[in-house]
Amino acid sequence: MADRSDPFPPAPRLRLRILFGRAMLGPGKADLLERIGASGSISAAGRQMGMSYKRAWTLVEELNAAFAEPLVESVRGGAGGGGAALTPAGQEVLRRYRAVEAAAAAAGAEDIAALQGMLRAPADMSAER
Repeated sequence: MADRSDPFPPAPRLRLRILFGRAMLGPGKADLLERIGASGSISAAGRQMGMSYKRAWTLVEELNAAFAEPLVESVRGGAGGGGAALTPAGQEVLRRYRAVEAAAAAAGAEDIAALQGMLRAPADMSAER
């Protein structure tokens, strides 16, 4: 956790969740897709995010079930080892999610900056503890 007395608090960031009825795509699932694409492994992607393989696999199953085409393809381990890759649909979903994130951040930049300017100074926040 960040030290609230830090004179340079972290820049605000926008975290976006898109709900499609029961299905949801948000920053965690997008990060998982990105890491699977980079590492070629569901297990490695989960470890990088501090989650168990079971949790990472469950999220991949949710994503694959939610979209018309699977987003991640996996190959079972064995003598040659297993692996995972984003499908073309997975790459497209990730690209479009990141585009929506960027557009939302750009559209909201002025209001986010105004909200940040309305926050108490870090010294004021530590005095209340």
